[in-house]
Amino acid sequence: MEFTYFVGVDVSKNELDLAVFNDKKLLYHEEIANNQVEISQFIKKLKKLDGFDLSHAIFCMEHTGIYNNPLLMYLHKKKGNVWLEAASQIKSSLGNIRGKSDKMDAIRIGEYAFKNKEDARLWKPKREEINKLANLTTLRSRLITMKKMLTTPLKELKGFVEKSSVAQSKKLCQRSLNSIEADIGKVEKNISEIIRKDQELSRLFGLITSVQGIGKETAVQMIITTNEFKNINDPKKFACYSGVVPFTKESGLFKGKARVSHMANKKMKTLLHMAALVAIVYNNDLKAYYGRKVEEGKNKMTVINAVRNKLIHRVFACVHQNRKYKKNYMTALV
Repeated sequence: MEFTYFVGVDVSKNELDLAVFNDKKLLYHEEIANNQVEISQFIKKLKKLDGFDLSHAIFCMEHTGIYNNPLLMYLHKKKGNVWLEAASQIKSSLGNIRGKSDKMDAIRIGEYAFKNKEDARLWKPKREEINKLANLTTLRSRLITMKKMLTTPLKELKGFVEKSSVAQSKKLCQRSLNSIEADIGKVEKNISEIIRKDQELSRLFGLITSVQGIGKETAVQMIITTNEFKNINDPKKFACYSGVVPFTKESGLFKGKARVSHMANKKMKTLLHMAALVAIVYNNDLKAYYGRKVEEGKNKMTVINAVRNKLIHRVFACVHQNRKYKKNYMTALV
């Protein structure tokens, strides 16, 4: 699609900074409240510009979670074009920059959109079921964090405080712990119900968990992060996204050790790490692979990372072929 207007948007909780470009020419900058009323007024102002057409304009912004929602929902209703881009991608493309403000950020995002318009990836809203799953998994993580905040100090008291004091502390917060545990159970039940009632989610969940080592939480997170394998359908890209792929740094005679990138979805990486640890204990072929590589002198963490990668490729193979994982599966030769 040919775009003639580019709007760079810097998003915060309460305000939106918008830089309006006609091709590469900056027309103006405006700061508005982050709500539907002021967004509507801003769009009406845009429509008064010479030759402006919403279908030939693109709004580029960084991922900022729920703070994007008012603008995203409004533009979706009006069939506007939205480009959500990673902050690191925009920053790296601009090179060394000096100074920072919301206005400058909006202008830089607008410049990025114009310069890279050929590579624009238009945002499409996720299904409501995916948004519900994402909200519930986030809530579950918060509840687990609250539980740890209570239980960890109690464990650390042992050996340093009298037993009577430890027992008293446990007794005083036991009701809170029971309530949190009950809430976690309710959240997990809701997650299971959403998956059970939705045919596509139920299908994907069954395929993913058929891979030994991949549990419920990892499967749900893979569905959310890939948007049902629509946004990310290549196992290599997902491995990179999850911080599994090692990268080398070379310059002249210097050749650094291959390391995984820190720019990854750390929650997904952690879940895959736990899945790999389970796999090398209970999955016979991966257990044998791990043992063989360690005996060869490979670093244990490097081998575990390779197991993560194998799990990812197995999951994607099952999803692409719409079949559950079979240990001794062999393709018939014709």
